[in-house]
Amino acid sequence: MATDLVSQILEFYPRIFFACHTRHVEDPKTKQLLTANQVSILDHLDGDEPVSLFDLALHMGVTPSTMSITVSRLEVLGYLVKEKNPKDGRGTLIRLTKSGEKIKGKKSVLDPNLVKNLLKRLSKEEQDAAVKGLGLLAFAAELEMKNKSLSRSWSKRK
Repeated sequence: MATDLVSQILEFYPRIFFACHTRHVEDPKTKQLLTANQVSILDHLDGDEPVSLFDLALHMGVTPSTMSITVSRLEVLGYLVKEKNPKDGRGTLIRLTKSGEKIKGKKSVLDPNLVKNLLKRLSKEEQDAAVKGLGLLAFAAELEMKNKSLSRSWSKRK
């Protein structure tokens, strides 16, 4: 039974994602377009507590060198800052700038208008059931993420 449920989620999720996915986020001030990947990185940061570039790369499933390229681009655009890790001097810590915080607050992986269009196709009861089901999956995802401790610095942020 659980395998069948997993198969159904694996089948349904991509349909929702591709129907409602936003490919770029526009900075309202500069009109700069950021990719969903770039915005996803910003979404994992905040302006107060810096995160290790290595830990962020590990968390997002990419190599540190790949993460470094994207982080450098975001730094040039003014959305984050890099600083040396004072504990070891070799590692790099990254955190959001005020501009990065504004983008983080405006972004969503899904386009709200496309999601509204999907919901309009459902009855009120179906809408409520869909949102409740997604809420339950999101809750389970939070629990799963809390169980994964990739590093001390990452777990401090949760």
